[in-house]
Amino acid sequence: MEILPNVHLIPNIVANPYLLIDSAGLTLIDAGLPGSHKKILRYVAGLGYAPKDLKRILITHADFDHIGGLAALQATTGVRIFASPIEAQAMLEGHASRPLKPRRWITKLLFDLMASLFKPARVQADELLSDGQILPVLGGLHVVETPGHTPGHMSFFAASAGILFCGDSIVSEETCLRGSRGANNWDQAKSDESVRKQAALGATIVCSGHGPVVLDALRKFPQV
Repeated sequence: MEILPNVHLIPNIVANPYLLIDSAGLTLIDAGLPGSHKKILRYVAGLGYAPKDLKRILITHADFDHIGGLAALQATTGVRIFASPIEAQAMLEGHASRPLKPRRWITKLLFDLMASLFKPARVQADELLSDGQILPVLGGLHVVETPGHTPGHMSFFAASAGILFCGDSIVSEETCLRGSRGANNWDQAKSDESVRKQAALGATIVCSGHGPVVLDALRKFPQV
């Protein structure tokens, strides 16, 4: 699904992956559950590109639904993987970057079951991201440190297009945006701070890890 020229949401994948197109190649933000590489490569092919045209994958955080397709994509395309130091270490060790905090035993059982069913292969990042870094994508893609959901969570802001890729630091709903919270949130105070930081960027379009793309986003950021 094309959001803007050269910006696509790849549909029907748990944890939304976004494909950015530049003359120098393709950039993917997040990689879905294990097995999602097949849908991602089919979408790339449908746009007329070859697997080798995928040049980089930017990881918002190391939860299994965002990095599951990484190993297969790396093996198939030779793509370079970018992540924050904390999330990169978690990917290398094969676990999430923070413990989950379920309050009910049934929630813990569900988390444990999902983790065992969708355990991603260990992957080593090629490059480490830092806050304020600008990547040569979409005329300058700003790396924004947004801890809270996880300790090393990163978001990406294309200022020229006014589009924010916020991973799970913000969840989108049909009529609004809300900050991350709940049993899979690492630090609520930092999460709220990251929402305020992103609201100040002036993004008009928000692309989150879960939920629909939100247009006219300036008026839809939560007050936290």
